[in-house]
Amino acid sequence: MESWKPTQSGPFVGRAEEVGELASLVGEQRLVTLVGTGGTGKSRLASRVAEDRGPEAFTSVHWAPLWSLTNAALLIPLVADACGLSDHSSGEPVGALADWIGGRRVLLVLDSCEHLVAACAALVADLLARCPRLVVLATSREPLGTETEFLFPVGPLPVDSDAMELFAERAGAVGVRWTRPEDFVVAAEVCRRLEGLPLALELAAAQLRERPLSAMARLLRDGLSLAGAPGSRIQPSRHRALRTTIGWSHELCEPHERLVWARLSVFRSTVTVADAVRVCRGGPLTEDAVERALEGLVRKSVVTLSDGRLRLYDSVREYGALWLAELGETRTTADRHARRFHEVALAAEDSWWGPGQVASSARLTACHGDLCAALEHLLATDPAAAAELTGALGFFWACSGRLHEAAHYLEECARSVSGPGAVVGKLAWGLGVVRCLRGDHDTAAELADRAEKCAVRVRDATLLADVGYLRGLVMLLRGDPPGALAVAERALAADEGAAMPAVARCRLVRVFALTASGLLGEARVGAEELRLDSMSAGEQWTRSYAEYQLAVMALRERRPADAADHARAMLRGKRLMGDVFGLGLGLDLLVVALSALARGEEAASAYGTSQVFWQMVGHPQRGTPELQPLRRSAELSARKQIGDDAYDRAYRLATLTDPFAALMDILVE
Repeated sequence: MESWKPTQSGPFVGRAEEVGELASLVGEQRLVTLVGTGGTGKSRLASRVAEDRGPEAFTSVHWAPLWSLTNAALLIPLVADACGLSDHSSGEPVGALADWIGGRRVLLVLDSCEHLVAACAALVADLLARCPRLVVLATSREPLGTETEFLFPVGPLPVDSDAMELFAERAGAVGVRWTRPEDFVVAAEVCRRLEGLPLALELAAAQLRERPLSAMARLLRDGLSLAGAPGSRIQPSRHRALRTTIGWSHELCEPHERLVWARLSVFRSTVTVADAVRVCRGGPLTEDAVERALEGLVRKSVVTLSDGRLRLYDSVREYGALWLAELGETRTTADRHARRFHEVALAAEDSWWGPGQVASSARLTACHGDLCAALEHLLATDPAAAAELTGALGFFWACSGRLHEAAHYLEECARSVSGPGAVVGKLAWGLGVVRCLRGDHDTAAELADRAEKCAVRVRDATLLADVGYLRGLVMLLRGDPPGALAVAERALAADEGAAMPAVARCRLVRVFALTASGLLGEARVGAEELRLDSMSAGEQWTRSYAEYQLAVMALRERRPADAADHARAMLRGKRLMGDVFGLGLGLDLLVVALSALARGEEAASAYGTSQVFWQMVGHPQRGTPELQPLRRSAELSARKQIGDDAYDRAYRLATLTDPFAALMDILVE
C-alpha cells in the first residue's frame, strides 16, 4: 500500500544544510523529532529527507498522516495501515505491527504528532524496543518526550536567502515577477517582517494577485495584526506572523469564501469537491456558490488541490475552526459532515452487488479519516445513527483488512445501543465476521447466535442469510465442510427476499463446502453459476472467490493450466478490491498450479510474493485446512525442478521486492 505524502504546493526551496544534517541523523539515530511551530515546513522537510535518503538507506519508507486522526485508540491501526499491514491476527495490534516490521531497515514517518503526544511516545518506544533496525522520523509542535528522542528544531527560513527564494518562486507561480531593484528591496522587507516563516510566505505570495507588494509591505510596516481574530492572545512573534498572513488571506476572501473556509475545517481527510459542496452548502451558500468559493480559495492557496482532492494546511484549518466556532456553526457543520459520510457509506453498501463495487470501495478508503470522524461525532450525539453507519461499513472494513477499526467501532456501537433490532443484529454479525477472520472462531459463533436472535425477532431475511454465511465460514475454517454445507443450504432454502449480496455470500459458502467435501461436480456448477452472475452484475468480490474455487477444482482434477487461469482471474479481482488476505490465498493457489506445470522458478517467485502478503495479514497462510498439503507438495515439487539454490534465490528475491509490483509481473501470463 502506498503511503500518503504531503501535498506539494511547489518545488522544495532552500534548507540544503538542514536536509544534509537530517539525512545523516536518520542514519545514526533511532528517533528524530522535527519540532517547530505551525507553518515552519516540518512536513515538507521530512518528506524531502524521506524521499532523498529513503530509497538508498531503507528497505521501505512509510508515511503516517496523524493530522487526520481523531481518536488515540486508532493510532496503531492507522500506522499499521501506513506500513502496509492488513492485520488479521488475534493478538495485540502493536505486536502484529512490530512483527511485520521485524528486523527490516524501515523508516517510519509520523507526521503531526502534537495532538497525540503521549500515545505516539508509547507506540514509538514499544516499536523501537521490538524492531532493532527501525528508524522513526516524527514531526510535532512539541517533543514526544522519550529517552532516546533526538530533537531537531525547525525554524523559519533565513530571511535574506532561502526565504527570499521561496517568496520569489511562489510569487512567480501566480504570475508576479520582480524586475526593478526597489521591488527586491520591498520583497526582502516582507520576508523579514514575516520572519521567514514558509507557510506565511506562501500565503502572502498567493495574495499578490489581489494585493500589490508595496501595499503588503506597508500593512506589515504599520503593524497590522489580528487582535480581533477569534481566540487571539499575546503570542510569540512567529505565531503572530503566521496569524497575520492567514488573517490577510481571510480578509481578501469574499464573504462566501470565508464561510466555506470555516466549514471546510470539519474535514479530516483530503476531500472531493462534491463532498465539500454537500457539507458546506446551506444558508446563503448554494451549491454553485460553494463551487465558486472553492475555486477562489484554491487561487488564494488557502486550500490545496491535488489529484482532484482538496486539503487545508493544519494551521489554516485551525484558523477556520476558530471562525466556525465564532459563527456558532461547529455543531451544525459537524452534523452535516456526519450525514454526508453516512450517505456515502449507505450508498457504498447499496452498490456492493454491482459495477460500482470497486469504485465504492476505493471511495471509502479515500475518505477513511472522515468516516471515523463522523462516527466519533455520532457516537457522542446520535448513537443510533452511529450504529447504522458502522453496520454499513463493517463488512467492507473486514474485506479491506481494517479489522481493528471495524472491531473498535462495532464494539463501541454495540455498547451504545440496545434491544433485539436489526441494527443490533447487524453489528453482531459484522463483529462475528471480524472475529472469524482474526481466528477467534468460538466468539464468532456466539455472535452469530446473537445476530440470529435479532434477525428472527424482526424477520430480517437478509440478516438471516448473512448469519448463515457467518456460521458456514466458521465451520469451513474449523475444518467442518459438511456442517458448512448444511448451514448454507438451509439459509438458501429459507431465502425469502434476502438482498443479493447476502444470498451470494451463502452461495459462496455452499461452493466452498462442496469442494472441500469432494463433490466437485456440484461445486463446479455452483461456482460457474455464481461466477457468471457476478460477471453479469459487474461485481468483483464474489466473482474472485468463485474463480478461487474453480482453481481448486481444476487442481484436484489435474488441470493446472486452467487452475492458473482461474487463480490469475481471482488475483486481478482482489487487487482491484485491495484485499490483501485474498491476494495471499490466490497466490498460494497459483504456486500450486505453476509447480504442476513444471514452472519451478515462477512458482518460487510467486510463493515468495505470497509470503509477503501473508506477513501483511499478520499470520502464516490461512484458508480452508484441506489446502495445506497442496502448498507443501507444490514447494517440494518446485525445488526438485530447479534445485534448492535456484529456488531459494528466486524466493528470496521475491520477498525483497514490492509485493504489488511483483504481483503485476505475476499477472502477465
